Amino acid sequence: MRPNDPVDTARLSLMLTDLRLPGISRAWHTFTERADTEGWPASRLLAALAEFEVAERETRRMQRHLTEARLPPGKTLDTFDFTAVPMVSEARVMALVAGDVWLKNGANLMLFGGPGGGKSHLAAAIGAGLIENGWRVLFTRTTDLVQKLQAARRNLDLEGAIAKLDKYRLLVLDDMAYVSKDQAETSVLFELIRCAIRAPFASHHRKSALR
Repeated sequence: MRPNDPVDTARLSLMLTDLRLPGISRAWHTFTERADTEGWPASRLLAALAEFEVAERETRRMQRHLTEARLPPGKTLDTFDFTAVPMVSEARVMALVAGDVWLKNGANLMLFGGPGGGKSHLAAAIGAGLIENGWRVLFTRTTDLVQKLQAARRNLDLEGAIAKLDKYRLLVLDDMAYVSKDQAETSVLFELIRCAIRAPFASHHRKSALR
């Protein structure tokens, strides 16, 4: 292509889509117009487009992970009232969200307290904060997960069902106390925990659980 040859903009958008650059495909008109107006060099335009695509991908990744995490809506650290639960250290919680040592080590956390004490809210809020920091999280009622694992066992696919959880670095098991104590339920839960703490877990790092 010669410098003065016209650009087939429709084809350009298609090529960008084929290259899996949806952000640039959608916004290149705006960037090129600004570059022409402000006299950007080609390298600055390319850098701006690349930065935009990276930011778009990060936004989509976080939204995808938030959706798959199934966190209860509105349960964030911003909406958690630490003054109502003085025994909970806000600094400690923030350190758990910001740090990754406990996740890398496969450590587990357990939240204790009476009904209405904010355990589920705090667990969900920690999960949401970790997603913002790049970790994959699944929030589930323990009874729901146990039922799914029991169904998988009946279908002779318990190992496969547990393996599907490998993509999550943190499992938030809500209302664990409501799991009945019969052998069928406790055995599948024990198998999940046994696999989660085994190193390596499905050829990946150890998994953490927040209960």
